[in-house]
Parts: sequence; structure tokens; C-alpha cells
Amino acid sequence: MNCEILATCSALGYLEGDTYHKEADCLDSVKDLIRYLRHEDDSRDVRQQLGAGQILQNDLLHIVIQHGQDRALFDACIRLMVNLTQPAMLCFGKVPDDPVFRHHFLEVTSHLQAYKEAFASERVFGILSETLYNLLQLDWEQRQEEDNLLIERILLLVRNVLHVPADPCEEKKVDDDASVHDRLLWAIHMSGFDDLVKFLASAQSEQQWSMHVLEIISLMFRDQTPESLVSAGHARSTEEKQRDSEELESLRQKEHAEKRSRTFQRGTRHSRFGGSYVVKGLKSIGDKDVIYHRTLYNFKNYTHDVGKAVRRVPKRNRQALECRDKRRSALNVRLFLREFCVDFLENCYNHLMHIVKESLIREQAQQHDETYYLWALSFFMAFNRGNGFRADLVSETMSIRSFHFIERNITNYYEIMLLDRKDTTSWSRRMHLALKAYQELLLTVNEMDRSQDESIKQSSSVIKSNIFYLMEYREIFLTLLRKYDETRQPLSYLKDLVESTHLFLRMLERFCKGRNNLIVQVREKKPSTSEPTPEVLCENDQIVSVFCVQLSESLTESIVPFDATSETPLEEQRVEAMVRVQDALLARLGPEALGFLRAAREVWPDGDVFGSADVEPEEELELLKQILHANLPRSTPPEPVVEDDDDGAEFEEEELESVQVSETEFKFLDFIKRFACSSIVRPYILLLKSYSKNSPHTNHCIARMLHRLAVDLKMDGLLFQLSVFSLFNKILSDPAAAAYKELVTFAKYVLNRFFSLAAQNDKAYVELLFWKNTRAVNEMTEGYSKEGLVLFVLYVVNVLPDIVETLLPLLSSTRTRRQVVAQLVHLGLVDNSKELKKQKKGTRIVLWTEEQEHELQMLFEEYKDSDDVLGNILKKITAKRSRARVVDKLLSMGLVSERRELYKKRSRNAQGKSSGKGMTEEEFLAELTQDFPGESVDRDDEEDESEESEGEEEEAEHEGEESPNGIRRSQSFHSTAERRPDVGTVVNSLRQEGLSGPLLWLQNCLNVTAHHREEDGFSQPVPLVPLTEANEEAMDNKHFKKLLRKLGLRAPANEQETFWRIPAKISTSQLRSAAAALSPREDEPKGAEEQERSRSPTAEPQEEEAVSGEQRAQALRALLLTRKRKHHNSKHTGTVCVRIGHYHCFVFATHCSHNAVFTEDDSTIAMEANTNSDADSDREDISAPVKRRRKMVLIDDEEDEINDSV
Repeated sequence: MNCEILATCSALGYLEGDTYHKEADCLDSVKDLIRYLRHEDDSRDVRQQLGAGQILQNDLLHIVIQHGQDRALFDACIRLMVNLTQPAMLCFGKVPDDPVFRHHFLEVTSHLQAYKEAFASERVFGILSETLYNLLQLDWEQRQEEDNLLIERILLLVRNVLHVPADPCEEKKVDDDASVHDRLLWAIHMSGFDDLVKFLASAQSEQQWSMHVLEIISLMFRDQTPESLVSAGHARSTEEKQRDSEELESLRQKEHAEKRSRTFQRGTRHSRFGGSYVVKGLKSIGDKDVIYHRTLYNFKNYTHDVGKAVRRVPKRNRQALECRDKRRSALNVRLFLREFCVDFLENCYNHLMHIVKESLIREQAQQHDETYYLWALSFFMAFNRGNGFRADLVSETMSIRSFHFIERNITNYYEIMLLDRKDTTSWSRRMHLALKAYQELLLTVNEMDRSQDESIKQSSSVIKSNIFYLMEYREIFLTLLRKYDETRQPLSYLKDLVESTHLFLRMLERFCKGRNNLIVQVREKKPSTSEPTPEVLCENDQIVSVFCVQLSESLTESIVPFDATSETPLEEQRVEAMVRVQDALLARLGPEALGFLRAAREVWPDGDVFGSADVEPEEELELLKQILHANLPRSTPPEPVVEDDDDGAEFEEEELESVQVSETEFKFLDFIKRFACSSIVRPYILLLKSYSKNSPHTNHCIARMLHRLAVDLKMDGLLFQLSVFSLFNKILSDPAAAAYKELVTFAKYVLNRFFSLAAQNDKAYVELLFWKNTRAVNEMTEGYSKEGLVLFVLYVVNVLPDIVETLLPLLSSTRTRRQVVAQLVHLGLVDNSKELKKQKKGTRIVLWTEEQEHELQMLFEEYKDSDDVLGNILKKITAKRSRARVVDKLLSMGLVSERRELYKKRSRNAQGKSSGKGMTEEEFLAELTQDFPGESVDRDDEEDESEESEGEEEEAEHEGEESPNGIRRSQSFHSTAERRPDVGTVVNSLRQEGLSGPLLWLQNCLNVTAHHREEDGFSQPVPLVPLTEANEEAMDNKHFKKLLRKLGLRAPANEQETFWRIPAKISTSQLRSAAAALSPREDEPKGAEEQERSRSPTAEPQEEEAVSGEQRAQALRALLLTRKRKHHNSKHTGTVCVRIGHYHCFVFATHCSHNAVFTEDDSTIAMEANTNSDADSDREDISAPVKRRRKMVLIDDEEDEINDSV
């Protein structure tokens, strides 16, 4: 112990015999200890040292008992004891995961258990009761703030002591024996403290202590059950005796079966002569049958798993742990608690529950305090049912508000349990507590229905009408069964859920039998706001036609579409009138719609909006159809004002709900059909596995639900599952099967139904492997459809590489791949459509065998002198691989040193033509619009990205292959019949859309890429990275993407690529051809840009970027015109400077080549050009292309050098 703490504890006083002598500075020492506790560390070292020193047992309790008249010292000791008895969970926040802190946590808990044993004294509670009684005798005018603090601290101290958990390993008490908790309760009773608790619960002036009182009461009854308290002091009833005798008989039968089994184990001969047997049909590790070396009595339990290590179950998949079992306290304690319950119900229950409920609704309580309310509701209502039911004693909690409060808490607990995974156990227990409270409400309503008092029966009928009418209460058990998770919720929760569902269905069935029809609330989907389908529009048109024929002029007499007193303008009222006509048509109220139309025509005759005065019936019909199909503006209605009352929050939640509800006639059998699904049957089967531990009532609830499904609904196929049959076999072979007659009878019925079905359907045995839905059950019992049978058989065989492609030609009707995949998923044969995703064309072979490497080497030696080495190898190789993999393998084997050695060799004619020799610029431009690089197949603009990437990958793999006539695909992208539209038309349309700048940017990218490829001597894909906002918007434009595809550019292949790319397969000549094709056409009107700008009055005050872009485009055109000027001296070299706007374009002209270099402003973007050159340039052909051998390079970084050279 710390020396300072030790000195402080020594200064408190000392015990001599039974007398405690306090020191002079005892009060200051107590205050010092309080200060030490306030500044303790995370390991709670001060608390542990004080617990180890037993300060509370040896000093504080004696000071309180013998020196209680010292008010200041008494208050300080109570304050210190409240701090010391604080629960360990509050000290550490949670159960620590760290081993060191877990040790500290257990140490603090052990000290608390020692404190609890010390408090089990009548003298201690006698002093506390006397002090509390004196304080409660004071009126509010006389009571000081210190008095209220002392009252609260005494209540907290008692609560903390009662909260300390028991240690069954140390106590080792059996039922009917007095534990530490029982002795503490007896001390409370003998001191009269329980009477003070009942007074605080019933007094109108002590409402502020209601939550503390409820906590103390709940902790007092922590180990008790209502049934054990009701039966305390009474002789056992006939039902209890019968239940005990049945349990004893079951145990006797099991013991007899075990004795008989042990007798068979001891053979008459020596164990060495047990014998060896060959098990026919049961294969061992090899191909031979199993040899069994034991006696035959236990052969039915033989399995291959004998001797194997038990497979460890992951922690996240383990079944949730059960709460600790209840124990039966000593008889005198149970009698005292029984009397306490009776007095509490008669005098305190309704008052206290009302106050606590109001505090919870107004959020005046602390977090999780509603759990005490839920416990008190379920405990005391259950005690009231067993102890001579009186409805008036629990009238406060018997209302629809209680059902709603509990239902909301169940939903809230479930949602938080899914989110807070670290504290799943706590939220699961709270959810279980709320379910118990809901179950108790139903049991009380059922008990009220049996009452002899007609008023109580009428109240029960009203409550049942409400809970059966509202879908929230009617479907709560259906939802909870579907959402059950055995890894988070224990079997005790499932047991209560199954029993509550059984009770609810039984009450609902009786309620429906006594009425001819029952109207309930159902949930419906809101009508979609999307456009109506053509079928709906056609149907509405027919309805409008029929209505208009049956109408007369007398409909307009009682319809007034105009409100003269309204503040709404006339125009808005006219639109509202048209909306009313449309709403009437959509609601199929033809007479009202035509009446609104004719009345509105009389109010607004101007403009013939609602038709002219002498309109014909046919024209009137056509006008109604137009209004029906029109997209009219609708104003949102104002939100209704709700008064601020107790249920205000509930009304607001109902307004926010997105579902639409309506009323319909309830049919009990249709409601039971909703339970016919595997997600609900599985929890019942899981609970049935513990049939030997279940109560007879629980087994009856399970059997009754399965009987409803298998017999009433004739859906016994839901139970045709291998795990269910294994469980039935276990029940039938149980020695105590006589105690489970109902389960045995039901199991025999289901098995007989299955074997009779298996005689007709030989695939029923395969169906045992799967849980089935209703559709699968119907197909299994009534026969498979042709398509379903084909899908099922081929899936089970599973010998096809692509089952969907195999199924398509086998189906009777024309089906798409997507429909077949959807059907497989719907039948449950596959979990996800991704499992049947179509494999991309090509090969997935990665490894090369020695034979394949030798074959590749032989093919290379054979075709290494040919014009197309790689193409010939790809044609002749046996194991088809992609072009890139073959090239990589040739490089790794050392057959070639670089990739360019594998390029296809071209003839001189092809080279001359591809390089542009022997062709004029006009001929080249004319040819460019017909034969330019692009993709081999036109794609639709709305095609999926995945299909697009697959097509591009397929092109990449087959790149370089030759067509049947020997022409390379990259040279002839389209046949004559498949040529694309003129590129110039697409370019002109984009220029009219204002995309001249992005077009010029694309042209520059193509020219720069061609220049780099010519200098480097090799090609690689080049991404198009838009750096300006205009270029980014253009890359998202549908028509601009279409142009990129026509030019042969590649879209992003997958999610790892972001930008479009210039493929490596496009040559430099083709790049320059594509760049030249982006220039304006010859027949383009000279003033098209001016006309376009004149049509849009807001074009001139555009941003400064547009002006700079136009000047940049004009500068490029001036370069093209300057190149055309013929110089008389072919060897003369000169410099022509053209000034357009603020751009300087320097053209260095030679006889052999023309290098155009110009500078530009960094901040400009390309826009539509404005012809502003000199007179000579205007007369030139501004759309003439550059020759393929000419180079155009935009050099921004060398601006200074160019200016210096000029």
C-alpha cells in the first residue's frame, strides 16, 4: 500500500473489541481518501489498495454504526462508501481485453464481493433505514439540499451493494440455501428498508427518486422468477406434479437405455476375439471396403471422423452464450419477496410505472434506464397472472401505448446490435428483455379474454383489434424470426420468440373465427413517378374514349374550377385546373375529368387552352389524351400542423414514412403462408435440436408451427432437408421417445410423405441437399418445368465450362444470356450472377511447357525470313495465346533482341502509299475521310463499358492478323460496305456545338504523338489528359467520344484506366491523316462562325479563353496557307511572319519540308476560329491539309529562342 494512503487509513481510528475509537482528524482522513480516489489512474490502484486493506469492513462500517450522530462524518463516510462500491464496469468502462487490465478488473470485482458480504448485516441497514426515515419525515420546506444529497447517496449505496455480482465458485450454494444476496435481502427486510422503498414508490411527493427505487427493486428480484415466488408457501399443484413425474420418467428411460448399452459393450468372450468384419459398400481410404475390428453392437455409430481432431469453430461463428441460470432462494426470503410483490402491485405499481414511463418518453432518464422499466413490466405482470389475476392492478401498462413503446425498443435494439458489433451481447440481452415484455403483454391480454367480467373482455377485444389491425404489431414476429442470428442471440431468446409467435397466432386465429371479415392495414408500394409505359397509356386512352362517349352536357353544372376569393393568381389556378383533369383521368374518373375540362373552358375561353367553344367530341377526346400524357407542374401540398402533445413524436415519424398503407380484408391462411420460407423454418429446426432440454410447451409450439406449414398449407416439401431428417432420426431412435409423442408422430408423417414422393420423383433425394423456397417445393412435388429441369440437371452435373452458353440452344424459346442467368439465380442454383460471368475471349494460359517452347522455337526458325514472322507463328501455334505473350516468350528465349524485329515487313508500294508519296494533299484528304484508323466494329454509344473493354482486348489480341486476302487489318479498318460517315460532318457538328477548342487540342495531340513516334522509332499507347475545363467537358460529350472512336482512339479498358489513349498500332502517317481530318472542310461557309455567334446574343461577352482559342485556331490556319506560297527560287530559305491578333507565327519554309513553329499563351484554350487574315490568305484554300511528311509541332517551352532567332 502507498505510504500516504497507509498513513491516512491509520489516522481514521482503531477497533478495540466491539468499540471503534476514531481519531481526532478522522473526518479529514475520510476526505483525503475521497480525494485520492478522484485522482487514481486507469488501473484503479487506490481502489485496489483500499480494498486489500479492508478499510470499508474494518473502519467505515464501524464509524457509520457507532458514530452516526456525527452528521458531517456520517455524510463523508457514506460518500466514500458510494465511491468504493461503484460497479467495476463503470470504473473500467467495459470488460478490458488487455490481460493486465483484465486482472485489475477481476481484483476490483473480488473486493466488491467482499464489501457485499460485509453489508449483509442488520445493524448496517438499521442505521441506514433510521437515517433515511428521519430525512423522509421532513417536509419540503424543512428539507435542505444536504438532506436531498444524503437521501440520494443512501439509495445509491444500497443499489451499488445489490448490484455486486455473486461468485458461485466461492459461495457454492445450492437451491433453497441462503446465499450472500439472500442474506443481504433478509437484512433489508429485518431493518424495514423495504417498507421505505415501497413508500418512495407510492408517495406523490417523492417522484424524483422513482428511477433509483425501480433499480433497487429490480436488483432485489435479480435471481427470482415470478413462478417460484407465486408457488412459495403453497403445496404443489397437480400440473407441477405431473410435469415432474414426466421428467422423472424420461430420465429413467434414458438411464435404462444407457445400462443396456453398457451391457452390450461387455461381450461374453475376451476382447481379443471381438472379430473383424468387412463393411460392404463403405469405402476406406483406398478403393477397398472398410474393415471393422470392433463388436457389432456399436456399428451404427461408426464414422470416418473417429479419431480426427475436432475442427475449431471461429469465434464469430460460435453460438451465443446463455445467461446464467436462475436459482431458488431460501424459503423465508421467497416468502418475504412474495409479500413485497403483493403490496407493490396493490399500492405502487401503477403510480411508479406511470412516472417512469413519462421520464423515459421525455428523455429525463439516463441511458439504458428503459431496461428496468421493461423488466418490471414483464416480472410483475407475470406475478399478477399467477397470483389470482386482477386487471386493475396492472392497468397502467395494459394499453396500446405500451405495445408501441416496446415494439419501438425492439426495433431500435436490433438496429444498434447490427451496428455496434463490439457490444453485441449487451444489445442482444436488451432485445431479449423487450421481447419478454411484449410476450407478457400478449399473455395478459389472453388472460383478460378468459375473465368473467364483461368489461374486462371488452377491453381485451379493443386491444386485440388494434394490435391485429396495425401491421407493425402483426408482423413483428415474422420479422424477428427472419432476422434471427444464432451467433448473436442465444437459444433462450429463440425459445421465447417461438412461444410468443405461437401465442399470437393462436389469439389471431380465434379472433378471426369469431368474425365474418376482418379489415387490417397493409403496406403498399408508392406509385412510381416515372413515365407510364405504352401499355398503360394505351389502356388509359381506351378508358378516356369509353368515358367520353357516355357523358352529357349536364356534368358542368356542379363543378367550379375557379375560386375568385383565393389569393392564387389566375395563371396558377388554370394550371391547377389542368392538373385536376389529369388526376381524374389517372384515377379513372372519366365523368369528373370531362366535367372539369368543360367547366374550365367556360372560365378560360381565351387561347383555346381547354378547347374552343364549338369543339367536336373527337377533338375533345384528343384534348383529354394530350392532358393525360402531359408533364404538368405540380405544387407540393403544405405540411399539416400537428399539435405538440405527448404523441407528437409518433405523428412526425408517421409523416416521414415512405410507405403507403391501405386497408384490406384479412385472411388467416394467407398470413400463415408468409411463414412458409426457409429463413423461418431454420430457427424452428435449430430450436428443435435441443428437444430433450426444451419444455413440453416449447416442443408443442415448434410442432404446431411445423404442422401448420406441412399439413394446413401442404408445404411439407419445406422440411425435405437432410439436416431435418437427421434430427427426425435422432428423435425416433431416442430411448425416451415416448415422452415426445407429438414430435414422433409428426416426424413419421413427414418421412412417409417424402418416401411416397421419392417413388414418383427420383430427384427428390438430390433435393434433400438444399433448403427450398415455395416455388422449388411446388416444382419438386408437382413436376419440373422443361426449362427448370434442364437447368437443374446441367447445374448438378457441372461438367460444362460455360453452362449458360450450353443451355441457350437447348431451351425451347428464344432466351438471352441475361434471362438464363437470372433464372439460375432465382432457382437458387447459384448464389450470385457474377459466378456465371461470361469469360473474355482469348486464353488464360500462362505457363509454357517444354513441348510448347520447342514448338515455338521451330516455328520461329521456319518463318524468321518471312514478311510477317509473328503473324505466321500465331496462325500455326497449337496452344493459342495472345500476341503479347508470344512476343514476351520470344524475347525471354533470346530468339529476338527487340520487339521491332517482329514487326511486319512492308513492300515498297505499300510503304510509298502509306507515307503519302505520289499523292497530292487534296487526294490524301479525300482518301482520309474514307480510310482512317478506327475500330473494326461499330459500337453503339450506349454500350456497356465492360463489353467495350472486352472488344478492345479482343482487338489487341488479334492485332496483326491478316484477312483472307492478305491485307493487314490495321491498314484497312473498314470494307467498302462498312465505311463510316464522313469525319468532316462530325467535325463540323462539333464546331457548331462550340467544341472548336477541344478539336484543336486533339489535333495537336495527334501531331505531337506522330512527331515523337517518328523520332523514337517505336510506338506505345499515349493517354489524352485534358488539363482545361473545356477539354474535360468535351471528353464527357457523347458526340466527341464518337469522333474519338472513329479516329481509332481507345476508351479506358477497365477501372484502372481513366483517360482515352492513342493506340500503339496507329502509324505516324495515320496520325497525321487523322489530325488533318480535324481541319474545316472546303465547303464550309466562310462566315459560319460569325453566323453562329450572331444567333446567340450571349456569345460575344464570353470568357477571355474563347477569344484566345479562336485566335489560336486562326493562327494554325494561317500556317497552312503560308505553306502553299510557291517561291521562285527552290533553294531559297526565308522566314514569313504572320501576325493575327496577339499571336506571332513563324514559318520556316524550305524546298524539302515546312516546319511550322508558333508560340501561344499558356492560359488559352482552343475554340472556334474567326477568319481574320490578309486578303491573299482569304483567297487561298484554307482547308488544304498538310502533307504526310510535313511536321507541325507546338513548342511552348522554346518561345524565347524563336523570338531571338527572328
